[in-house]
Amino acid sequence: MPATSTGASGTEPLAKRAVVHRAPLHTDDLASHMRQDAPLRYVVKRGDTLWTIAGYYLDDPWYWPQLWDANPGIANPHLIYPGEVLVLTRAMNGQPALSGERTVHLSPRIREQPLTNAIPVIPYQAIRDFLDSPQLVRQQQLDAAPYVVSFDDQHLVAGKGALVYLRGVSPDGPRQYQLVRHDGPYRDATSGRILGQQALPVGQVTITDAPGVDAVSSGVIESSSREALIGDRLLPIEKKDLVHAFYPQAPARQIATHIISVYGGVTAIGQYDVVTLDRGTHDGLARGDVLNVFAAGRHVADPVAGGSVTLPQVYAGQLMVFKAEPRVCFALVMSARRAIHVKDIARSPRN
Repeated sequence: MPATSTGASGTEPLAKRAVVHRAPLHTDDLASHMRQDAPLRYVVKRGDTLWTIAGYYLDDPWYWPQLWDANPGIANPHLIYPGEVLVLTRAMNGQPALSGERTVHLSPRIREQPLTNAIPVIPYQAIRDFLDSPQLVRQQQLDAAPYVVSFDDQHLVAGKGALVYLRGVSPDGPRQYQLVRHDGPYRDATSGRILGQQALPVGQVTITDAPGVDAVSSGVIESSSREALIGDRLLPIEKKDLVHAFYPQAPARQIATHIISVYGGVTAIGQYDVVTLDRGTHDGLARGDVLNVFAAGRHVADPVAGGSVTLPQVYAGQLMVFKAEPRVCFALVMSARRAIHVKDIARSPRN
């Protein structure tokens, strides 16, 4: 059982939550989804995430909003700070609810600390490198982006600290860029339709001299996650805090999607790997949506009737969407009971 203590908190009332308006999955018997070892009081610690706290109380995290909403006076659940206390109580209808308990050392000043001090929804370190780079770009954007034409000393590859020569850099543009490599298209797993282009992060470049778009500019590779190659492209750095302003929830409607790629190129996907899904906001997905993952059924030979049969899909784990684009989503695998692979299916829960 986790350490004892309580607390919910935040700076906004429920009416001002910065979340997508949707109809969350609801159960009339929330008590049946509570863990038997759920703590009566839990002190929020540094290193906690909203996901792990939800896991202390519930067998399915998408019921988290219902656990909080049972108490209409509770503050915004995605603004929980270390040191606050969560207290498990009963609502007027007898169902479990969480309420906040103010401890002596929690003053209003502490409650007004910046959002970045609140615990994240998911482990930030698991998606930190991913967030530093645009992952989905249009072909036209890639074609128009500045690019590497050569490295110092005629090297074919380069890493951190290397001098790079570039074309297409505007004198009026930013001084820092994300260095990326075109890694082919994202495709719908069923139709094969192109959903966008993959931009594989390579590193960051600081421009040291930019005489003109048509002239050769110079820069230095400030950091790198892989070797830079001639032809790699420069895109503006997009720093966005994507780990706070949402919380675990069920999708607004029933949806099925496929895993179409995995960040880092691993073959067996596990906990805290970042995957891409071939459905997005146009299909009803949003940040915070939790999906069940099922291993695609294998095709095996029928030893009696002949031919082949497809085995049933097998539950493999759960993932949470943390970045949603119109036609694709990026999600973090939060739990994995078995190896997950590209082309496996992710589905919304059913009542």
